[in-house]
Amino acid sequence: MNQFQLLKTRRFSPLFFTQFLGAFNDNVYKNALVILIIFQGSSLYGIDTNLIVTLSAGIFILPFFLFSATAGQLADCYEKSQLIRRVKILEIIIMSFAIIAFYNQNILMLIILLFLMGTQSTLFGPLKYSILPQHLASEELTGANGLISMGTFLAILLGTILGGILISIPHNGALIIGCLVIILAILGFLTSRYIPAAASTDKIKINWNIATETIKMMRYALEDRSVFIAIIAISWFWFIGATYLSQVPAYSKYILGSNNEVVTLLLSMFSIGIGLGSMLCERMSNGRIEPGLVPLGAIGIIIFSIDIYFSSLHFIALSLPEAQMNAMQFLDIATSWRVLLDLALIGLFGGFYIVPLNAMVQKRSKPNHRARVIAANNILNALFMVISALSTVAVLQSGFTIAEIFLSLGILTAIVTAILFIIQTEFVLSFIKWVK
Repeated sequence: MNQFQLLKTRRFSPLFFTQFLGAFNDNVYKNALVILIIFQGSSLYGIDTNLIVTLSAGIFILPFFLFSATAGQLADCYEKSQLIRRVKILEIIIMSFAIIAFYNQNILMLIILLFLMGTQSTLFGPLKYSILPQHLASEELTGANGLISMGTFLAILLGTILGGILISIPHNGALIIGCLVIILAILGFLTSRYIPAAASTDKIKINWNIATETIKMMRYALEDRSVFIAIIAISWFWFIGATYLSQVPAYSKYILGSNNEVVTLLLSMFSIGIGLGSMLCERMSNGRIEPGLVPLGAIGIIIFSIDIYFSSLHFIALSLPEAQMNAMQFLDIATSWRVLLDLALIGLFGGFYIVPLNAMVQKRSKPNHRARVIAANNILNALFMVISALSTVAVLQSGFTIAEIFLSLGILTAIVTAILFIIQTEFVLSFIKWVK
């Protein structure tokens, strides 16, 4: 079955749109909050605005460490479609308070709600990925994961853009955002009602001890070495992705001398690249779960992360004034197209890299604790994103430029993936076979 035909089936379509609307809502909310803090001068007890933004990003990720262990157990223990609907009801409740918080521009309340949104996303994560193998055939998993990945990054892009535009509307922007997020939450609940039932896979007694259950989940992930290596590889992708997404705005301002129009253009190219790469995976693997695409993806990420550094040298030499150039002026410079192509191809090869890995984890995890393995994956993904943020701050303070950070990502990806492929030779052998 062609992957787009999955969008016509009840086995997949309601889950896809529920996931898309949830990711879209998260990013509308998060970017509106960032704009409210940085550009509209909203404050919290006199704390520096940049510190509040950094704190907010950490607060959204924190629930993945605190509640993933519980989320994985619940997803394995109970019928999944009903749990998804309850999670979406929780989103509606959270967004009902968001209307009040946005209307009053109450930053403390908005940050508390951001933590609750992170909690809701933590609960949803193991459900959305562990339900796929129950509803889909093995040969459909690559195409389904490609669509999920494409939809997620499209939702991130559109949500980020729309959140920034709407919150900037004079007088009524905050109220419009408040209304939009609850509308999106309601739509997500409505689509979730059509997700078919997926029976529990393991009747267990819920262990509420976060530490002991997290250790147990990691043991489940380690049962199959290929699954654990895939999880580490997925986490490395999120390290790379988090670094690019967080640094592109500053890269545009300080290296390219460009304004927010160019930021949107750069993020669009990156997101479109990932979406296109994710969708091509199904065709390139003939519907199979193809580990051979992972080295191909890694090679592309390495080459174009290095190339974007050399593309940037032209702009560094120009010494352009910060944040002055608009999108049309940017596109008049020939080297700009090289920068855009680099970002698009990093995204494209990122899609080749991430989609087979997600499918491998879903297919090879034991069904009775698949959701807990996915929850372990979510914890490690969050950890790598935190490490990305902390290491980026450290190297910037050490005097590195953002272009040099992108170069470092290429070099580190070569080292990290080489180690993983040596440990799990299946990736290289599958790549050689795929090329032939």
